[in-house]
Amino acid sequence: MLRRWLRRAGERQNKYEKRIMCLAIPARIVKLQGDKAVVDAMGNHFKAKTTLLPEVKLGDLVLVHAGFAISTVDEEEAKKTWQLIAEINEFLETSNRVSG
Repeated sequence: MLRRWLRRAGERQNKYEKRIMCLAIPARIVKLQGDKAVVDAMGNHFKAKTTLLPEVKLGDLVLVHAGFAISTVDEEEAKKTWQLIAEINEFLETSNRVSG
């Protein structure tokens, strides 16, 4: 769901214009070796570097931007962001069914 939403965010509006979006996504560290992590964001697993946050540990929630964990985040804020992403995805799917 998250990957589909991010992919849609970058789709072309017309042949001359492309929407560009940079996001920091909350994700939980599920594997950690040195400064290399695997994180889970809404069921999507991807790699992230924790070089900027040497104190993080397995299970911590971090904001990931451009492949780097840039800050820690608390559970409540992560849940709010995940909920907003889910709502946007639901809206996009509904609007695509109506217009397509």
